[in-house]
Amino acid sequence: MSTKHFFHEYEGLVVKSLRGLCLTNPSLSLIPQHKVIYRSSHDPNKVAIVSGGGSGHEPAWSGYVGNGLLAAAVNGDIFGSPSASQVMAGIESVKSNKGTILVITNYTGDKLHFGLACEKARAKGMEVTVLAVTDDVALGRKRAGMVGRRGLAGNVLGLKILGAASEAGYSFNECVSVGRAVNSNLVTIGASLDHCHVLGRINHERVPEDVCVLGMGIHNEPGLQHISPLPSPESLIKQMLEYLLDANDEDRAFVNFKPEDEVALLVNNFGGTSLLELQALANETAEQLSSTWSIFPKRAFCGTFETSLNGPGFSVSLFNISGAAREHGVSAEEILRLLDAPTDAPAWPRVNYTAPPAKKLTNGVNGTYTNGVVKTPIPGDRNLDPSLLYDTIKRACERAITAEPDLTKWDMEMGDGDCGESVKAVCQAILKSLSATPDSSLLSFLSLLGSSIDAMGGTLGAIFGIFLASLTASIRRQPEGINTNLLFANSVYDALQGLKSHSGARVGDRTVMDTLIPFCETYKSTTSFEKAVKAGIDGAERTRGMKARFGRATYVKGREGYVEPPDPGAWAVREMLIGVLEVVQK
Repeated sequence: MSTKHFFHEYEGLVVKSLRGLCLTNPSLSLIPQHKVIYRSSHDPNKVAIVSGGGSGHEPAWSGYVGNGLLAAAVNGDIFGSPSASQVMAGIESVKSNKGTILVITNYTGDKLHFGLACEKARAKGMEVTVLAVTDDVALGRKRAGMVGRRGLAGNVLGLKILGAASEAGYSFNECVSVGRAVNSNLVTIGASLDHCHVLGRINHERVPEDVCVLGMGIHNEPGLQHISPLPSPESLIKQMLEYLLDANDEDRAFVNFKPEDEVALLVNNFGGTSLLELQALANETAEQLSSTWSIFPKRAFCGTFETSLNGPGFSVSLFNISGAAREHGVSAEEILRLLDAPTDAPAWPRVNYTAPPAKKLTNGVNGTYTNGVVKTPIPGDRNLDPSLLYDTIKRACERAITAEPDLTKWDMEMGDGDCGESVKAVCQAILKSLSATPDSSLLSFLSLLGSSIDAMGGTLGAIFGIFLASLTASIRRQPEGINTNLLFANSVYDALQGLKSHSGARVGDRTVMDTLIPFCETYKSTTSFEKAVKAGIDGAERTRGMKARFGRATYVKGREGYVEPPDPGAWAVREMLIGVLEVVQK
């Protein structure tokens, strides 16, 4: 893999990239503070299709914003999901009288943040739902388990059809129906010669020179199978198509392809494969589809649709057009019409039609977006020693920042490596926001923390945000005059219950919950903060060598003799709890 980049650090790179997109596509507008690209010409009387996810997959998803495709796209940091506040900004930038559909790939952080934004939007009276794309077949039913299949490049076909359906005046329910029908009839599998390289990060695992990884994900997940020596293109494509089409493979036969069904083919570049090879791979795929499977694609797409930075790999997607039509209750010609409908989205290929002239709109590079916040007094507030509040949070953040190299290293062994950097970034933001003489108001202090956490992407950001919101609500409900220690013991337990309602992860799943659950439950049962921290520390320690059952790490296949490092999220909370305890015990 190439480890050299023109930009030597990732900070600020996403916004610079989005400004560059707007520079060359003046019909697009940017909300810099939320990393949202939106179409200012969006018709509020049409369903708004909004997508997004971590950056590093360009042109997905901002490249698909345009008439007849996405109304807006929300961008997280590299391989990190955008926060719920970012998603809300995306929803509000293209408000619709008919409803908004949030289309995501099936990763835990995206599910949590987009799900939280969906709930907040519904609370405001908006019609909003989330559609998760689950087209990857590599893991199969057994390994995907409770998490479900990953979303890969096939999702862009769903975005295109949904965007065209919205443009054609489909109702909200009709759009949801066609979106689900498309997802049910999509299958994708990837292969790569190496991992991608994330700028500014070290400790990347390399794939040996004589190995090709089958089932590679788009976040440096190790994949399903290492094939050595390097297979021929013919044998590699043969195996990939068997995973996609073998009806006898009970673990992976997700879509039934009948002999007369019309099918679309999409061959996608992970970012580091030459167009010369990619087109040859597409040709080989089409030849084997016809000769071995009697499938003659009605539509074929080949190009860079959803990347993994500079990953030297590709993926093959098959979409059963007829199957989606049957499920949605329309003709195959109607689904084809939506797939072929024109769009001026900059990243969609000009295939089978002539694009209309682009409308000259206001350049969106300096676009602004205002979301006014009215501050009102909060009942149920408590006054605590401001110095104690400051010192505990300061020490907790300092310990987490110091642990960042280990957190990043451990997370890279299991996936994309963004956990340590996300924790460090949010802790630095908290420290920057803290005043040397903070207010004695506990709820104001928690609100200050929440403002920093809301900007934190990734799964951990959503978990922290939900926990803090539930903690604040519980504190407001506690009776006046309650002992401070009992106040926190009750409230952290209530916050845990609130978090559990949004996440199925529990003790033993190798997540942050392995630290949070024993800490909160012990604090509630003993009202001893010291014992609770000890329980949280022990929980984090137990994640060492533990097999993941939730989150992206479930996709990682352990190597022989390999002992998993501690879960970085669980360890980050461990460090924070120790930091608070150090101050409390002084």
